Amino acid sequence: MNIMKRKRSNSFFHYNIMTIPGLIWLVLFNIVPMFGIIMAFQNYNPGAGFFGSEFVGLDNFKYLFSMSDSKRVILNTLIIAVSKLVLNVVIPLTFALLLNEVRSVRYKKLVQTVVYLPHFLSWVILASVLLQIFSYKGSANALFSVFGMEPRIWFSEDRYFRGLIIGSDVWKEFGFNAVIYLAALTGISPDLYEAAAIDGCGKLKAVRNITLPGIASTVILLSVLGLGNVLNAGFDQIYNLYSPLVYSTGDILDTWVYRMGLVNVQFSLATTAGLFKSVISFLLIVLSYTIAYKAADYKVF
Repeated sequence: MNIMKRKRSNSFFHYNIMTIPGLIWLVLFNIVPMFGIIMAFQNYNPGAGFFGSEFVGLDNFKYLFSMSDSKRVILNTLIIAVSKLVLNVVIPLTFALLLNEVRSVRYKKLVQTVVYLPHFLSWVILASVLLQIFSYKGSANALFSVFGMEPRIWFSEDRYFRGLIIGSDVWKEFGFNAVIYLAALTGISPDLYEAAAIDGCGKLKAVRNITLPGIASTVILLSVLGLGNVLNAGFDQIYNLYSPLVYSTGDILDTWVYRMGLVNVQFSLATTAGLFKSVISFLLIVLSYTIAYKAADYKVF
C-alpha cells in the first residue's frame, strides 16, 4: 500500500511540475498586467510612471460617460454582440436540424466539412477576401447590377456595415456551432422517432416534440454561456474591416479603446473604458454561469 501511495504521489508531483510553464505564463501575461488598472484612476503620464502620475479618483469615469463617443460605441457593441449571439444560436441550430434529416452519410459529411472550414481561417484572411468581394468592382456589385442596383463600396457605408459584420461572423462560425448541435442530436434515441412514426407523427411534429426538447439543455447552455461575451463584439473582425467612414455604426468598445490608447495616446481614458468593460463582463459571466447551473445543471467547479 505504501509503495502504491508513493507512486501515486510521485505521479501527482510530475503533473504539478508540468503545470509550472502554464502558471508562469498566466502570471506574466494575465496577473502582472492587471497592475496597470491604476491608470484608470490617474492622469497618467508615461514620463512620471505609475507612482509619479497625478491621482484623480473617478474623474476619468465621469469624463468617459459624459462623452458622446462612449455612448455610441457602447450602443454599437451591444447591437452587434447581441445580434451575433442570437443568430449564432438560431442559424446553426436550424442548419443542424436540416442536415440531420439528410440520409446520405457521405453527402452529410461533405456539407459539414465545407461549412466548417471558414472557422479555421483568421479574420486577416477573410477580411481581405470580403473587402475584395464587396469592393466597387467586386463580384457583389457585378451580381447586384443585374437587378439594376448602382455599384457601391459596401464596407464604407455605415448603413450596410453593421449588417455585413453580423452576417459575415455568422457565416464564419455557424458550421462550427452546428457541429455541437449535431453531436447533441446523436444523443436522442432513434426509438423515439420510430414510436412517433408509428403513431402517425410527421417530421415537423417530431422535431417540435422530440428533437427540440432533446437538445433543449444544450441550446440553453450555449445561449446562456454566450451572455458572458456579450461585450465582445469581435475586435479582430471589425478592426480588419472598418474605416473612419463607418465609425458611427461599426465602432465598438475594443476598437475605441485601441484608438484612444495606442493611437491617440490617452492611456488613462483607454484604461478606464477597458476596466468598465471588464467589470461588466465579469458580472455577466457570473450571471451566465448562475443561470446555466439552474437551467441546465452546468457546473464550472
